[in-house]
Amino acid sequence: MTDAAPLELLYLDDHLLAVNKPPGLAVHRSRLVGADEDYLMDRLRLQVDGPLYLAHRLDRATSGVLLVARSQEIAAELGRQLMARTVGKSYLAVVRGWPAEQGEIDYPLSGASLRGEPKPALTRWRRLATVEVPIASGRYAQQRYSLLDVAPETGRYRQIRRHFHHVSHHILGDTSHGRGDHNRLIRQHFGVHRLLLHAWRIEATHPASGETLRLQAPLDAEWNKLLQAFDWTERLPDR
Repeated sequence: MTDAAPLELLYLDDHLLAVNKPPGLAVHRSRLVGADEDYLMDRLRLQVDGPLYLAHRLDRATSGVLLVARSQEIAAELGRQLMARTVGKSYLAVVRGWPAEQGEIDYPLSGASLRGEPKPALTRWRRLATVEVPIASGRYAQQRYSLLDVAPETGRYRQIRRHFHHVSHHILGDTSHGRGDHNRLIRQHFGVHRLLLHAWRIEATHPASGETLRLQAPLDAEWNKLLQAFDWTERLPDR
């Protein structure tokens, strides 16, 4: 593993921890991400003593709250909560266009191979802010973008990215399911070189104490740069 900055820990106790996953960092070795020199779990093992077990996953390009259990029993209980859909997950996303103020995408998705029988998948959103950017691209003299609070009700492979591709409100910075022209625009004019999808908040029942655990991951410099450029810094909702 290459030398890298320590990960930002959002929560830590004897049973579990939460980390603010950076964008572009694969969580662990798998056939989906291929060979790499740097993985989140390898970094984490240098920071935290003892066994560590992933409770859920975020894809390489996505940032934000990631839960990690410190025993198999805690991992299993968190897994049960996720399967029962009792874990609240909130993502921030910047998308192309102005979708409705709120809505849902109920569209089945296949697995990681992008083949096979699609399974039910449901994503809900609410719109937090809009902007019209006076930069010409293609047929349009101005470009419209929206800031969304997104709640995936299921956990399919790249669900949020694929769902917003399906409804033509592509997430900015998505090089697999997005629009190259808009990705280039935010790189060239706003210096943003990442996927604008962030696992912002998570709410779960602590498996040991039974208390409600509410966690939030701060946004990185590129996110904050775009929020300032679009005058959205005051549009993030309170808890």
